[in-house]
Amino acid sequence: MANLTIKEIENLFLQGDVSEEWIEFCRSDTRKSVQTILRRYERAQQEQKRLHTMYAYERAAVAAGRTLVAGVDEAGRGPLAGPVAVAAVILPQEAHLPRINDSKKLSVAVREELFAQIVDIAVSYHVALIDAEMIDRMNILQATRMGMYEAIAVLSPAPEEVFIDAVELPKLSMPSQSIIKGDAKSASIAAASILAKVTRDHLMEQYDTEYPHYGFAKHKGYGTREHIEAIRAYGVCPLHRKSFEPIRSMLNNM
Repeated sequence: MANLTIKEIENLFLQGDVSEEWIEFCRSDTRKSVQTILRRYERAQQEQKRLHTMYAYERAAVAAGRTLVAGVDEAGRGPLAGPVAVAAVILPQEAHLPRINDSKKLSVAVREELFAQIVDIAVSYHVALIDAEMIDRMNILQATRMGMYEAIAVLSPAPEEVFIDAVELPKLSMPSQSIIKGDAKSASIAAASILAKVTRDHLMEQYDTEYPHYGFAKHKGYGTREHIEAIRAYGVCPLHRKSFEPIRSMLNNM
């Protein structure tokens, strides 16, 4: 081992034919570059195992004879302004999407990269947008459910099973599962969370040019101090959810 160059060791890891004995040899090598290569390999192995686990629900569905599986998730239930975005997506079986995860755990750059990959390979996908007026009329949970039903209904081919992040959809005609923290457990739900989040973020950036006083591009409609101060200074715009606090109290006190 000591006679091998760093490049030769790196190539052996890249070839993937690595035994436990070889890994132990590497652990005992005092060269910093070898330890860096080993750490990189071990991280890659851990990520591969995580990605395999992310398809556990999908594999169970396939084993039951349901090969078209849709993941459903939303973005924007909590903000004071803007729509809630709801995505449904059917991925190819065991789609290779490195780093796929709950959209909130990913950087903007990684989300954008995965968004493009998901759109490119998806069997079918749709993002439904439910605006502030409908949210005020129905309440946020019912508006979210409406968006989920809409997004699923548009999918073609229709899914044979649906996985939803934490919300139950009893009116679906096909089997479904509500999975708590599903965006970190199911690749299909994680993909939906990325589609919803990126779509909504882009939309809020566009709205920032239409309503420049509020800083939508920065906070995406969430209730930051800057946003609330802007509402006090300029009032509400058509994007604001008038049933949400503190907007409702602010309007009642005007």
